[in-house]
Amino acid sequence: MAVQSHDSSLYEHRDLIPVRRALISVSDKTGLLDLARALAGAGVEIVSTGSTAQTIREAGHAVVDVAEVTGFAEALDGRVKTLHPAVHAGLLADLRLEDHRRQLNELGFAPFELVVVNLYPFEQTVAAGRPAADVIENVDIGGPAMVRATAKNHANAAIVVSPDRYDEVVEAVRAGGTTLGLRRSLAADAFVHTANYDGAVANWFLDQQDRDWEDRPPSADPGTDDIALDAIFEEDDPASGEHRIFGFSISGTRTAVLRYGENSHQRAALFVDPELPGIAQAAQLHGKAMSYNNYVDADAALRAAYDHERPAVAIVKHANPCGIAVAQGDAGDPIAEAHRAAHACDPVSAFGGVIAANRIVTAEFARSVAEVFTEVLIAPDFEPEALVILTQKKNLRLLVLPSDFEPNPYELRQVSGGFLVQDADRSFAPAASWRLASGPAADAETLAELEFAWRACRAVKSNAILLAAGGASVGVGMGQVNRVDSCRLAVARAGERAAGAVAASDAFFPFADGLQVLLDSGVRAVVQPGGSVRDDEVIAAAEAAGVTMYLTGERHFAH
Repeated sequence: MAVQSHDSSLYEHRDLIPVRRALISVSDKTGLLDLARALAGAGVEIVSTGSTAQTIREAGHAVVDVAEVTGFAEALDGRVKTLHPAVHAGLLADLRLEDHRRQLNELGFAPFELVVVNLYPFEQTVAAGRPAADVIENVDIGGPAMVRATAKNHANAAIVVSPDRYDEVVEAVRAGGTTLGLRRSLAADAFVHTANYDGAVANWFLDQQDRDWEDRPPSADPGTDDIALDAIFEEDDPASGEHRIFGFSISGTRTAVLRYGENSHQRAALFVDPELPGIAQAAQLHGKAMSYNNYVDADAALRAAYDHERPAVAIVKHANPCGIAVAQGDAGDPIAEAHRAAHACDPVSAFGGVIAANRIVTAEFARSVAEVFTEVLIAPDFEPEALVILTQKKNLRLLVLPSDFEPNPYELRQVSGGFLVQDADRSFAPAASWRLASGPAADAETLAELEFAWRACRAVKSNAILLAAGGASVGVGMGQVNRVDSCRLAVARAGERAAGAVAASDAFFPFADGLQVLLDSGVRAVVQPGGSVRDDEVIAAAEAAGVTMYLTGERHFAH
């Protein structure tokens, strides 16, 4: 059906619109009675449905049931109650048009100036592990229809989908009406709300494709939670084509407009995906507002720290680590020890860096951080004394991770015309599976050092070379366009510490020249993927130097 075109000259500007009639239908009753009391006190006629109407009426406020407006009782167990012209004409009538006003009058319908709707608790029902039949009954139909209709018609009516904005709307009603600016803002929130809701519903339906809907509670099988997303990596993916985007939800709720992006002339905002708890949901305890670059660096540091099972600290600058370390024992203060070792790798670059820890920040750890200018410190939590110490630093941003934080299982990157999706690189071949290519087999201590270097190397941008000693990086070479320069950079940063260190390379050595730089510096053992057509040449160089070299058969290249 063609959409009717309107001559913009026919529209009248309607900025301030008094609220005389409101439609309220909410699943979340938070703040409902305060809202109803304020609207009733302002002389607003309240039309409502079901339990919402009952709650308002029991509080002593006059309310008109939707059934009185439509002339029909709720039907089909409540599936049909607001889907009626008497409701939707009042939501969609553009009162700037004389013809719409005439039709409303002829039909005997009245407009709504305010609509307050939030939707059935679909995501909460799924999270509670309810049977599929219950989940389906919580797919809201009438609610999204009212929300979208009113948002479309925001020139004439205000749509409110969150109790967080009730006070703002009540203030506007008392001041004489809603402004066009407020209604536009509310409409934007409404469309984000329904987009997220539809995305959650679509993801759930995709997730059920290969499951028994009647017998299996939605969350009972944690091993197959990602089946819908996994399908997009299969050539015969049933979710291919225009629906594929629903296999990986990229919808989110905007929670902050940032000062600027990577540079001051770029706009930026933060959006949150409630299904992927991470740095976007971290609680900020102290410090200046987070910037775009703060988030990027903090996320990189977080990934680096959580690559390790032992207490670990990563210090990142411009999305690359300038220090990663794990605690070597349980005595003393392991996380403070890890921070000191990470900082010692490159103290110059650590100035103004971002720090992430995979354990609670202790007072001893805090005292070490307080000695160095740091932009952000993010961790699972902070000891009370640590907060006392760190909050003395006015600009230091302190972030606490959500309690259910887990590193993202998938990664998405935008390219022109679309986006790429891949599994997150979180798989590390264990040392037991490596192949000894040269030199004597490593003892347990050396093998542990190599395993640390291999995991830490993943966090470094390619071409990546990481030298390690004592469970800490001592020299890092990254972001170079050839591996020889990365080797030189890692050795230069390590200085005298290169002698006796172990080294990890994120991808194979295409020639022996890069490896030779490491050998000449005194590196005693190397781990690398192997797979070059010149592996024999590279192995021969290590053999000639008497250096132990292991091949993992996997790489950790990161652009």
